[in-house]
Amino acid sequence: MTIYPAIDIKGGCCVRLTQGRADQETAYAASPVAVAAQFQAAGSAWVHVVDLDGAFAGEPVNLAAVQAIVALGLRVQLGGGLRTRAAVEHALRLGVSRVVLGTRAAESAAFVAELVQAHGEKIAVGIDARNGRVAVKGWVDTTDTLATPLARRMDALGVRTLIHTDISTDGMLTGPNFAAQEAMLAAVNCRVIASGGVSRREDVVQLVEMQKRRPNLDGVIIGKALYERRVELADLLTLAG
Repeated sequence: MTIYPAIDIKGGCCVRLTQGRADQETAYAASPVAVAAQFQAAGSAWVHVVDLDGAFAGEPVNLAAVQAIVALGLRVQLGGGLRTRAAVEHALRLGVSRVVLGTRAAESAAFVAELVQAHGEKIAVGIDARNGRVAVKGWVDTTDTLATPLARRMDALGVRTLIHTDISTDGMLTGPNFAAQEAMLAAVNCRVIASGGVSRREDVVQLVEMQKRRPNLDGVIIGKALYERRVELADLLTLAG
């Protein structure tokens, strides 16, 4: 199982938001690249990067920082503001290993299908759910679209990786919504990355056990628990690997 340490970039800094709310921001570091280097030193091959400014603006804003993280040799999974084919392909040219479509995936199956056909496994879809309904545009808007049917549609289009975030637990350090994650895993055949709520080592232990039942659980994104030193990345990498 892959551990994806998270870096959220806003105003050029490494921050975390509580439940995605821009008014609930905690800044942890002035340099996202330095944080990425620390994750790499701990043994991580991947980093999950969200351009929060891009998510709110509708187009990428922090690509210089993303490019610098790529230059470290890390595999970067990037989301935030990737709402046109040009933006997606620019990110891929910078060396991003996997791009995450969120808002546009909820709006247009044709857009997703076109990119999957062109770029295959480099295209992931983020399904961010608030009470089972998909939230978009940096989680500002909650739609009437249900998360599980959307996931099935993306799976049918050939999307190989979904990132399923339970917004109610994100940044809360209260533990993941294990039931929601397992229901998502049961609904699709593609890989699923769990996101939201990891607060302690035991949460990752439980996800490792879940993967034995649901082998399409690819990994877990961990953010605030790392920054608050509730868990140690090197330990989690050993546990999961």
